[in-house]
Amino acid sequence: MTARIKFISSTSDVDRLFEESAARPVAIFKHSASCGISAHVLEMVEQADTDLNIVVVQEARDVSNVIAERTGYVHHSPQAFVIKDGEVVYHATHYAIDPAKMENALNQ
Repeated sequence: MTARIKFISSTSDVDRLFEESAARPVAIFKHSASCGISAHVLEMVEQADTDLNIVVVQEARDVSNVIAERTGYVHHSPQAFVIKDGEVVYHATHYAIDPAKMENALNQ
């Protein structure tokens, strides 16, 4: 199976995702379009059976900054989050990002 990709392009998208996290966990992936590691990790994460909300940091730096502020985690790319009830329940960067652990956090 593959992830259902949605691109985050505005700070209101981030607000909506945090609101949605009250009903169900949501996955957010910060992607750098100029980084080979980010491209490789994205390929791995895209295999997860989930909705995957992606922000391309070069195209939406303000969105990336709001995610950092809302989560309390310093920006990295690639960087993955699972948000539940407005709180981070899974976070990892670079090759520590584990699609199986993301799916597990999404199914809690």
